[in-house]
Amino acid sequence: MRKRFVALLIVGVAFAGHAIAATDPGVAWSDAGQMVLVTVPDWNTIEGTLRTYQRDHGGAWHEVGVAQPVVIGKSGSAWGIGLSPVRHDGPQKREGDGRSPAGVFRIGTTFGYAAHADTAMPYLALTATDYCMDVSGSPLYNRIADTAKVGAAALKGASEPMRRDLHFHGDQAYRIGFVIEHNPDGVAHGGSCIFAHLWSSPTTGTTGCTAMTPGTMRGLLAWLKPQEHPVFVLLPKDEYARLRHAWQLPDVRSGR
Repeated sequence: MRKRFVALLIVGVAFAGHAIAATDPGVAWSDAGQMVLVTVPDWNTIEGTLRTYQRDHGGAWHEVGVAQPVVIGKSGSAWGIGLSPVRHDGPQKREGDGRSPAGVFRIGTTFGYAAHADTAMPYLALTATDYCMDVSGSPLYNRIADTAKVGAAALKGASEPMRRDLHFHGDQAYRIGFVIEHNPDGVAHGGSCIFAHLWSSPTTGTTGCTAMTPGTMRGLLAWLKPQEHPVFVLLPKDEYARLRHAWQLPDVRSGR
């Protein structure tokens, strides 16, 4: 009887979370139940395709929703610093290079101009004094901070005000968006202030973020759930095909 109880307990634990029995615990995002996936044709292309996936208790990814167009950095993409292993077989993300970081990253805080948003994710209502620190070497490098709380001197030199509508003639880029947790430890010159936000046009690249339509963004924010430990993945197509099995990523060709 005791052996049967232990066996049932193991089965119960396996189904209490996502894919415990079917995923490799060595993969840093094995706890992720939601994935926002962006693929681009190559390292230097700015237009990409965004897909969303949900993972079932058996570990399989299933596409949900419809693929949507996005744009990334005006110079393309480059390997970033996140959950995926560090790679040196391609361009490397650096501060100010105009490239979006490639790899696997946690999805962090959502943000916007309004006091509230339709999302279960943590939400930051932006103010005129919120900045993202893009000066390498600062203790606040790659962090959003409020000058009203930390003091103007702590954010001296920051060129990324979060209320772009108030600082840049009504700019709507950050009206709704979320943090892509690239370079979470603030490695010097590793790149900072990487977000998903609204695009200005379907052919205009960003300074390193991923941009999309308001409708696509609203759908993502409503869908994302913190208990699913969602991740953001960006890869050129050849890299995706090469790494898919090792990184336990969905099969884009078959819709799985």
